[in-house]
Amino acid sequence: MSVTSGKTRPSLTQEILSHLGLANKTAAWGTLGTLRTFLSFSVDKDVQRLLRAIAGQGVDCSAIMGVLTNRTREQRQLICRAFQERTQQDLLKSLQAALSGNLERIVIALLQSAAQFDAQELRTALKNSGPAEDVALEILATRSAPHLQECLTVYKQNFQVEAEEDIKSETSDILQELLLALAKGVRDRYSGIIDYNLVEQDVQALKQAEAPSTEGTWVLIFTQRNLEHLIRVFDQYQRCTGHELEKTVQNRFHGDAQAALLSLASVIKNTPLYFADKLHQALQDIKPNYQVLMRILISRSETDLLSIRAEFKKKFGKSLYSSLQVRLSYFLTWSPRASPLPSTLPSLHTTKHVHALENS
Repeated sequence: MSVTSGKTRPSLTQEILSHLGLANKTAAWGTLGTLRTFLSFSVDKDVQRLLRAIAGQGVDCSAIMGVLTNRTREQRQLICRAFQERTQQDLLKSLQAALSGNLERIVIALLQSAAQFDAQELRTALKNSGPAEDVALEILATRSAPHLQECLTVYKQNFQVEAEEDIKSETSDILQELLLALAKGVRDRYSGIIDYNLVEQDVQALKQAEAPSTEGTWVLIFTQRNLEHLIRVFDQYQRCTGHELEKTVQNRFHGDAQAALLSLASVIKNTPLYFADKLHQALQDIKPNYQVLMRILISRSETDLLSIRAEFKKKFGKSLYSSLQVRLSYFLTWSPRASPLPSTLPSLHTTKHVHALENS
């Protein structure tokens, strides 16, 4: 499929960078996200831009990217409804017909509601042949309680089964208990007051739970206590034992259970750092893990991506933007006009989306 190039233009790298909000962008108002409400938003103009982008001889992917990655999810939903009203066509289906590959997948993710997006990611994680704990735990442990309940409702509507039933059929042992407990969304709310007696009780309970057949104690404390309380439990446990709680997890558990508890500990201690680590790992793979990059950048762009970027820079000594730029630079050397991309390589335009979401 051809891609419109317009008039004579600068190099491909310069063109891509020209679309990006660079690192001087600050947080969106009232959040630690980087994607702001577009103040000059005109739903009619955006619908016309998208119509022009898919109605010509070629597909103008830059125009599509320019609209979708610079609008909040709420604004994108308004565009979808307006497109349907004005054209009697579904915007998502229209774009799917015009696009393919990674670009199609990221556009689908951008046009879904947050609950639909997470429900699909959770379903894919549970039903894929690979381990389910990574993505499932990410979604169940890092979403707000109202959002999680909406996600689970959409899950049942879309797949005609409760997410809990899929968890039971696809996982086992302590991993299953952890995921089921997280899915219930019964974690205590932080009241602003720390109960230090309960902190000490939990520390002692975890010390005694180093013996076999005490997994329930770990599940209860890790999934029901609020995060402010748990941070103090972790600190007090280290003072009492001389080592971090994670060391006990490594000695006490193995396999999926160990991986899940360590991931949950990372979420509890520093959620932005947890996501920074996942982004870094996705960029260290032989081929960048675009699914992980897309999921995190899309899902966190309106909540805490600024904090994630700060933790990434602090731990790895370089910005998330520059890491994406350097790691994916090989793919940017390909010209969509001069030489077709090998089928094993991700789309150049997906690279543009990833950068734009990280720096919008």
